[in-house]
Amino acid sequence: MKILIIGSGGREHTLAKICAKSPVVESVMVAPGNGGIAKEFSTSKLDVESNQEILALAQKKEIDFVVVGPEVPLCNGAVDILCEAGISAYGPNKSAARLEGSKAFTKDFLAKYKIPTAAYGNFQEVEPAMQYLESCHLPVVVKASGLAAGKGVIICSTQDEAKTAVQDMLTGSSFGESGKEVVIEDFLEGEEASLHLICSGESYVPLPMSQDHKKIGEGDEGLNTGGMGAYAPTQLVTTEMLASYEKLIVRPTLAGLKAEGIDFRGTLYIGLMLTQTGPRVLEFNVRFGDPETQVILPLVAEDLLPILISSALGKKLPEKVDLKNQSSIVVVLASKGYPESYPKGEVISFPTTQLPDCEIIHAGTDLNSDGEIISAGGRVLGAVGHGENLQLARDRAYALCELIKFESKYYRKDIGHKEFSRK
Repeated sequence: MKILIIGSGGREHTLAKICAKSPVVESVMVAPGNGGIAKEFSTSKLDVESNQEILALAQKKEIDFVVVGPEVPLCNGAVDILCEAGISAYGPNKSAARLEGSKAFTKDFLAKYKIPTAAYGNFQEVEPAMQYLESCHLPVVVKASGLAAGKGVIICSTQDEAKTAVQDMLTGSSFGESGKEVVIEDFLEGEEASLHLICSGESYVPLPMSQDHKKIGEGDEGLNTGGMGAYAPTQLVTTEMLASYEKLIVRPTLAGLKAEGIDFRGTLYIGLMLTQTGPRVLEFNVRFGDPETQVILPLVAEDLLPILISSALGKKLPEKVDLKNQSSIVVVLASKGYPESYPKGEVISFPTTQLPDCEIIHAGTDLNSDGEIISAGGRVLGAVGHGENLQLARDRAYALCELIKFESKYYRKDIGHKEFSRK
């Protein structure tokens, strides 16, 4: 089979590596890819927001199966266009992708089907939103309803902060069109965890539970980012707890989607807040998380591609996949200054030998005129370690971090700290 992965980040680099291991795969292309990916796989220039470019590339390269990585092409209906042309593609169609594309749609869906989530209000006009804020307990969470690359969530500790956030979003001065509708919801206390499912209608396969670190600073302080590291599995969630999440959240969600006429195929990523009174849904994403993908998928012991294909074709999925008795951790190497302004174009020096049970995942890299790999994004690389336990995986990931060099390299030294505090 010829496989095409759509996207350019660490998630797509990981997906390409996983697909390339399948014995049925002849070739893997990543489009547009990045500098590091281009050293390992064929790549092609591509505007991921253009369905016609995606379709034209798949047809030109005689692709058998497409895996759409990022949320934007999914929400734009890339899977619909490919399937209409007879090309199988993994990921939800445009209708199903609203679960990520509109937080307001999702909150209303959760309320309709009595799936536990925070109390909320959806608003498109400033005055009703301001009136609702007056009734809210602080802190309160203000979210841009549309896609905002994981950054459209503001936790406000005062009424003034909340009103400013709402005003800025609804007037379009922050997050543009994505903020023209806002969700205001109660702040939930607890620990966050990520549940990834591969779905085919009401049939689904759960993947290992993970936790990620959204804040830029150690101790989970500072600005939100796309993710500074992640690990899996987590001791926080027991087998019994996962079974309860499936009963309370997963099955009602998939049944509710079916009742709405939505045949959900692809990845359903459920962001959970584990409160003292039970789990609450923080958000739905309709693709693999980044950087969670880098630690979840390597833990799958069997060929994942047939399951992705079965999902895309709407076939019944196995109830579980074989997993390795291992832990994985990824530490994101960012450019200092991220998530605000940061330098680009710095030459990256890599280890001369491959470290055992380690992987380097490329996220924001490019190639200069000399063919050297350079930094090209806020999140530049992922240093991944695998091991019999999380401590061993962590030691390997951080040893790899030390061996990678570029001038503005920045990374958190405490990825997995909550897990270690539970020991």
